[in-house]
Amino acid sequence: MSEDLRPRLAGLLATVLERDAQSVAALADDQPLFGGGLGLDSLSGVRLLAMIQAEFGVDIATEDLALESLESVGTLSRFLAERI
Repeated sequence: MSEDLRPRLAGLLATVLERDAQSVAALADDQPLFGGGLGLDSLSGVRLLAMIQAEFGVDIATEDLALESLESVGTLSRFLAERI
């Protein structure tokens, strides 16, 4: 992930998860976003999608109908890096 993208994405995830941005930035790329991973649920997932659209101008729900880009920190990072 680009050096500029990682802190921005970590900041969004930290806000949604109500966690410290540094601890979120240190997460491994294979860390799942939902379920037993970071613990995103449907409501926090929608919040994250809205924040990503506002911050990066990318509408993930429209571009990735299966939402495979939300499987892990790494898949989300790669998806965004390809589009911004």
